Amino acid sequence: MVYRSLTPQEINQLKSQDCTADNWDNIKVNERFAPDYIKHVNFSGKIRLGVFEEYFTLPGGLKKHSGINHACIHNCELGNNVLIENIQNYIANYNIGNNVLIQNIHHLYVDGQTSFGNGIEISVLNETGGREVLIYDRLSAHFAYILSFYRHRPVLIKKMQDMVLAYTKEHTSDIGHIGNNVTIVNAGAIKNVYIGDCAVIEGARHLDNGSINSNEYDPVHIGYSVMAKDFIICSGSHVEDGTMLTRCFIGQACHLGHTYSASDSLFFSNCQGENGEACALFAGPYTVTHHKSTLLIAGMFSFMNAGSGSNQSNHMYKLGPIHQGIVERGGKTTSDSYILWPSRIGAFSLIMGRHYHNTDTSNMPFSYLIEDKNETVLVPGVNLRSVGTIRDAQKFPKRDKRKDPDKLDQINFNLLSPYTVQKMFKAVSILWDMLDTCGEASDFYSYKGCRIKNSSVKKGIKLYDMAIQKFLGNSIISRLANCTCSSDDEIRKYLKPDTEVGLSDWSDIGGMLVPRSEIDKLISDIETDRIIEVEQINEVFTNLHNEYYSLEWTWAWHKIEEYYGFSLATITAKDIIFIIEGWKTVVTDLDRMIYEDAKKEFSLSSRTGFGVDGDRAQKKDDFEQVRGVFEENNFVKVVLNHIETKTKLGEDMISRLQQNEIVE
Repeated sequence: MVYRSLTPQEINQLKSQDCTADNWDNIKVNERFAPDYIKHVNFSGKIRLGVFEEYFTLPGGLKKHSGINHACIHNCELGNNVLIENIQNYIANYNIGNNVLIQNIHHLYVDGQTSFGNGIEISVLNETGGREVLIYDRLSAHFAYILSFYRHRPVLIKKMQDMVLAYTKEHTSDIGHIGNNVTIVNAGAIKNVYIGDCAVIEGARHLDNGSINSNEYDPVHIGYSVMAKDFIICSGSHVEDGTMLTRCFIGQACHLGHTYSASDSLFFSNCQGENGEACALFAGPYTVTHHKSTLLIAGMFSFMNAGSGSNQSNHMYKLGPIHQGIVERGGKTTSDSYILWPSRIGAFSLIMGRHYHNTDTSNMPFSYLIEDKNETVLVPGVNLRSVGTIRDAQKFPKRDKRKDPDKLDQINFNLLSPYTVQKMFKAVSILWDMLDTCGEASDFYSYKGCRIKNSSVKKGIKLYDMAIQKFLGNSIISRLANCTCSSDDEIRKYLKPDTEVGLSDWSDIGGMLVPRSEIDKLISDIETDRIIEVEQINEVFTNLHNEYYSLEWTWAWHKIEEYYGFSLATITAKDIIFIIEGWKTVVTDLDRMIYEDAKKEFSLSSRTGFGVDGDRAQKKDDFEQVRGVFEENNFVKVVLNHIETKTKLGEDMISRLQQNEIVE
């Protein structure tokens, strides 16, 4: 943009409008600049001014012309059609974009060199240190996972930290940035804060040393009485209603409000926090807590819903807060639940009651942990038939609120995957060993701080086996979806994996499911300087996520060979039919279990409290007006439709195989 100096006439007009300057020669203006809407302003330092030609239409229909009124502006560059008025103290050291509205604020300034929250060290998981994550604008859950959990690789950690510090250095400045179409009204002190396009800061009390990475695709909203220090807030997030943040990273499309407080915590995509507290928390995607009495501390969670009064204990007598815990993806806690850290809870498990013993159920996914007489009773696999689990799996993709096309977290929503199914194989082996070692006559079996009933062991084996067959059948049907099945050779060609990558154990690294071998390869590339920038790491994560189904098939085919005893060289259409017939049975059986579980929500006992002043018929009518009829429930319809769809899918595949006359 071309700037010119003020004319003597313009200077005189500004003076007549109660404006002052320490040096009028330091003010440069747009060629079309007119001073008509600049009144009661004190200028100092180097100033650049755009034009003031447009109106702002405020809520309620009030129109105000762009301009500057009652403000002190120091060392700033203002874009076109900015409205700044009623600044109690001053605005200093900022480049301000076009169409920006700043009204009724205390002060807004950059003080010396600042990195705007980049490079801040967060003591996640362990309050006393040891797993620090350096945050930066483009931090992903996967980058943070490696940085915090791979401390046994000091060379890796040092190089990753150096990458973040290099990024931080590039983004360090003594001039702040406010993007285009930003609104800042009724705010208190804002110091050393980067503010991206289209952000709305409304009534925030104090913001110090941070970045608000808003953009036109997914604006950020900061609401009333918010206080934040040493922070980064990513696109699409809303931080509202007295939320207090200290040393926190808030990922994309998160929502924090209702006086939520957090320190030394990471919140990744689509997290929600209201009313409660977080400390040293690694909140992977979709970690949700809504209740005042809920504390999430020194733990890693993802796809998690915390019930009211949920709490964890990370203290050891005399030695302080040294313990940490993990609730793997899909965990839920009931009201007043408690877990003694260190513990590790398996994926998609439900935690009921208070658990005073350290436990590790990571190889028992989809389980219940139930408090019984101060002991933890483990019910393996029972969550596979829970209507709540299936409903959660369906709702997560629908609740992805990210509108920014540049997504930082690569999220895999699959309920059944190599990650969970590999644990089911281990669980079946563990449960059979219990029966063989302790005998089938035992009433209870001990497992890593838990008790398991005899009947639960046998049911767990059955449920896990059904889920394994379901996953393997899903995989083979998907793989053959485009195959004409005209010959066994063609089938074998389609079944052949695209790559050998994926055979190793799989990991869930902050919401992304990947073969551990590929993480090991990434780590090696970082340690040997083949990867030297943070963006290169993020590219690896993106590529791995995009290749998921190809890598999944490599793992699934290996397990099909192992489970059914088939090989790629000899498998026939008849063998495929055998697999699909078994798949049809377990899919419909599991769906019927889920259907029966859903029916409990409409039982007579569930109607207690309905039809308060009526008889049984009125109670029924009242219940149906509020909750609906079981058969008309949307989720029930989905389950019934799933049974029908999957049955037809299996029958169509079998028919295709049989019609081509390749079955003996």
